Amino acid sequence: MAPGKTRSEGLKAARLLMVLSSISPLFILWAVRGNSLIPDHYFVSFCALMVAIPNAFLWLRILTAKRNNDRREVTVGTADDHRDHILVYLFAMLLPFYSEDLGTPRDLAATLAALSFIVFLFWHLNLHYMNLVFAVFGYRVFTVFPPADGNPLTGKVRYAVVTRRVSLSPNERVTTYRLSDTVYLEVE
Repeated sequence: MAPGKTRSEGLKAARLLMVLSSISPLFILWAVRGNSLIPDHYFVSFCALMVAIPNAFLWLRILTAKRNNDRREVTVGTADDHRDHILVYLFAMLLPFYSEDLGTPRDLAATLAALSFIVFLFWHLNLHYMNLVFAVFGYRVFTVFPPADGNPLTGKVRYAVVTRRVSLSPNERVTTYRLSDTVYLEVE
């Protein structure tokens, strides 16, 4: 890779569906709350699809990685536990949208535009690992930088490791399944 070039993340559709999976709790809240602009059977059906499809895809992506034995061994240089990201995610994204009134076409359009910005930012900044489903099933997400070994390119690309462990130590090797080019799920 030429100096100054950024590495392009692959699996773009997978990343987008993982982002949509990460915001699926919002659609559950919206379905419960309802909407005076759109009849319930359409609105609740839409919300149900926005929960079911991305989460089914995440489950299928995990199964596909396991079936294809898409394993990577990652070596930990440094690892940061990001439990605080889940709190930031909940307060910064879910609560403001839950309280938003969707009773007029303009309110609905503004909310959908804001949601589109958030989806784009999560996708563009590779935050597709932010998923409440992982937390519910006891997983933690660590941002891992590989160890520096004197190579100017090594140790600069970070990735997320989803694991049930409470910590990751420097130079530890972790066998994982690749969910995307920067998100890995530890093999159990």
